[in-house]
Formats: sequence, structure tokens, C-alpha cells
Amino acid sequence: MTIPMVLAEPARHRGRMDPPDPLLPGRAQRLAGLFAGLLLFVLGAWMIRGFLPALGWAVILAVATWPLYCRARAARPAASRLVLPLLATVGMALVFLLPLGAAALELGEEARQALHWAQEAHLQGAPVPGWVAGLPLLGPQASAWWAQTLAAPQLGAGFLHRLSEGELIGLGRSFGGAVAHRAVLFGFTLLALFFLFRDGEALAAQVLRVAERLFGPGMERVGRQAIASVRGTVSGLVLVGLGEGVLLGIAYAVARVPHPLMFGALTAVAAMVPFAAPLVFGAAALLLVAEGSPGAAVGVLAFGTVVLFVADHAVRPALIGGATRLPFLWVLLGILGGVEAFGLLGLFVGPAVMAVLVLLWRDAAGG
Repeated sequence: MTIPMVLAEPARHRGRMDPPDPLLPGRAQRLAGLFAGLLLFVLGAWMIRGFLPALGWAVILAVATWPLYCRARAARPAASRLVLPLLATVGMALVFLLPLGAAALELGEEARQALHWAQEAHLQGAPVPGWVAGLPLLGPQASAWWAQTLAAPQLGAGFLHRLSEGELIGLGRSFGGAVAHRAVLFGFTLLALFFLFRDGEALAAQVLRVAERLFGPGMERVGRQAIASVRGTVSGLVLVGLGEGVLLGIAYAVARVPHPLMFGALTAVAAMVPFAAPLVFGAAALLLVAEGSPGAAVGVLAFGTVVLFVADHAVRPALIGGATRLPFLWVLLGILGGVEAFGLLGLFVGPAVMAVLVLLWRDAAGG
């Protein structure tokens, strides 16, 4: 036997070796593998816990806009797997960045005017405005504080000095840090959204296959229920909230509320959270009362109450509950509980969880 054959013999022998005997029996070995996989999953989730909200927002946006994306893909079948997802992601970015940019410009102008007013008040004093005395319940106390603090020249120097140097610097640092953090999360959301648009169908098939292997058949119905709930919640909260903001923005302009566009935008955002919109149009009504327009204030309150009643008792239940046959009580509990547990993301996660739970309950109850 030659030397190469002698050297090759152990390799062939090793190729025919039987696998080692398992240390655990078959069932215990499968449980150990499942436990190890679960442990690795928890470890991975803990490592990226700071980016989980961004991933959640990307999933919500992809689920909500997927029908529109499929229509665009059907209309442009020749588009590559890179161009169409990129255009869709850029479009979603503009949907958020354009309103935020307009709001930032408005806030910048308001801040400039506020600083100019503070300088004038420091040099010449700021007489008590008429609307301060007209504030309900707080008018006399507010007028007295204003007269003692800001009315005469140099009288409010200490107050304005502390406000401009101490609190504003700290507030600016906190605000800048928060903006930078959220900008990073927003960029990561867009990155994840691009990959979801590009590979969404393959990823959904993999998730469904793994879920059915872990929990058995029927997971497709659960997934469809959750998806329908997310889309219904987006329509019921976001679209209805925007509609309320537009209607009440027109009412603010008619009633001559200062900065009606800003109040309309605040109303649209607040209307996405149940029972939050009255805080905005109530503040607008108080501002009208302070300016000596109680009739317009009553009109804003009445119109806002009617719009809110119709939206919360007719439109939203039809959009959210109608998509999943979910009673509005459970929709409301899902929204409020989701916001408490997950913040703003819970607006969409909460109703989806409730929709799945109600579906499982109906299956267990046999109807």
C-alpha cells in the first residue's frame, strides 16, 4: 500500500463513521433545541430592543400601505425590485417629513416672535393684555401676576433672564437630543420599510410556515385577522383624525381663532387618540373667550362636539370593527391599553391583539 493510499484511508473511514450517540433521548433533545432557539431569540430581541419600536412602525406602515404598493407594482410590472420599493419608501418619508417641516417652520417663526416680545418686554415693559383679564376663573390672579412681573420696564428682568439662559438651554439640549434620537429611529424605520416592500411576500410566507409548524394549522386566519385589524385601525384613527382636523380647521378659520392651521393640525393629531381632541378645540374656545368672542367659542365647542360624536360613534366603529367584526368596546380597550403599554405604537398594536383574541375566543366557543 502506497503512502497516499495510507493517508487517504483514515479520511474514507471517517466519512463512514456513525454519528455519536445522543446525550439526551429524542423528546428531551427536541425540547432542548427548542429552548436553545427560544433563548437565542430572546437574546437577539434584547440586543436590538432599542430598535424594536422602529421595526414595529415599519411593519405597521408596510401592512397599511401594502394594497397600494401592490397596485403600483401591477401598474409597473417592468420596474425592478430596487426601484419600486425605493420610490415607495421615499414617498412614505415625504408623507411624514413635509408636514413636520411645515410645523418646524411655523414653530421657528413663533419662537422668533416670542424672543422679540421678550426683548421688548425687558426694555419697555409689557402691559397686561386684555385677554389675560378675561380668562375664566384665573383672570384676576393672572393679571396681578403679570402686573407684578412683566408690566414695568426691567421689572421682569430676573424672570426673563432665568427663562432665557437657564431653562431654555436645558430645554434646548433635551429637545435636541430627543430629536436626534427619533431621527435615527425614523431612518431605521425607512430602511426596514424598504426591505419589507422588497421582500415582504417571501418574508410573510416564511413567517406563516414557521407559525404553522410551531402552532399548527389555522395561523393564516389569525394573520389575516391581525392584518385586517391594522388596516381598519389606520383608516379609523389616521384618516378619521385627519378628517376631523380638516373640518375643525375650517371652523377655527371661520371663528377667527389665532393660527387656525396650527390648531387644525393639532386637532388632527389629537383626534387619533380617543377623547384627546376636546382638549384642543376646548383650548381654542377658551382663547376665543379671552379675546372677547364668547359666541364664536360656543360655536367651536358645539361644532367640535358634533364632529367628535359622529366620528367616534358612527365612522370609527364601522371602519375598525367592521373589518374584523370586533365590538367597539374591545376596539376602545385595545387602543387605550395599547397606548398605555406601547406608547403611540399601541394605537395599532392594541386593536390587532384584541382582534386575534376575539377570533380565538369565537373559535373556542364554536361560533
